[in-house]
Amino acid sequence: MVDIPKESTETVRHPRVAVVWSVLSAEIERFAAGTGATLRILDVGGGSGGFAVPLAELGHEVTVVEPSANALATLRQRAAEAGVTDRVKAVQADADELPEITEPGTADLVLCHSVLEMVDYPDSALDALATVCAPGGAVSIMVANRIAAVLGRALSGQFGTALDLLVHVDGVSEQRDTIKRRFETATLTALVGGSGLVTEQVHGVGVVTDLIPASAKTETGSGEALREFELATASRVPFRDMATHIHLLARKPMR
Repeated sequence: MVDIPKESTETVRHPRVAVVWSVLSAEIERFAAGTGATLRILDVGGGSGGFAVPLAELGHEVTVVEPSANALATLRQRAAEAGVTDRVKAVQADADELPEITEPGTADLVLCHSVLEMVDYPDSALDALATVCAPGGAVSIMVANRIAAVLGRALSGQFGTALDLLVHVDGVSEQRDTIKRRFETATLTALVGGSGLVTEQVHGVGVVTDLIPASAKTETGSGEALREFELATASRVPFRDMATHIHLLARKPMR
């Protein structure tokens, strides 16, 4: 993993995002080995900067596209506290507005985490991501996993809701959900392929993190042990496909 500044180390090493950071770190190292330059990063739905600020601290230029004004205000504050205001640009916009605010083929790395669940047309959003990504660049996508939601509801005794999530075409419970869809690995990779991107890696994020009791997470040393377990199981089937979220790294082919 690339050297994350001390102030962001705890956030980056958290079991919930350790797998994603491992993948992103490898991509950053691959890029640096090829060009030695910093990355132009676009974080779509980047919220308050959980990924953007640590990436900017590494020296990369990060543009956060986020519809929430409150989230962007927090992002600006975090960037200022980290001393990276000059490397973080905040843009209030939706994912489908990307072609209007970003030049096509200019982003070396595009992040799209917990966005495709919320938009009306995920295929159009993916087309936009592919358009702004530079040839040879990568797109990091994270989405809610239908299988994990079904298991989670069933294990908590909510069998009716679990069945709804299982059989609904979009993996949601119309009476209870605030998101528009959940994905499975096969449906996500097919959608990504339809945008012209090529899937290179698929990992599970949160294989057991959301299933174990809070008390178990606070025991001495348990946080690091949980992190190591998540990293070890993230790419292993069936554990990968049972995780709370699916993380996928795709690449835009060279022209």
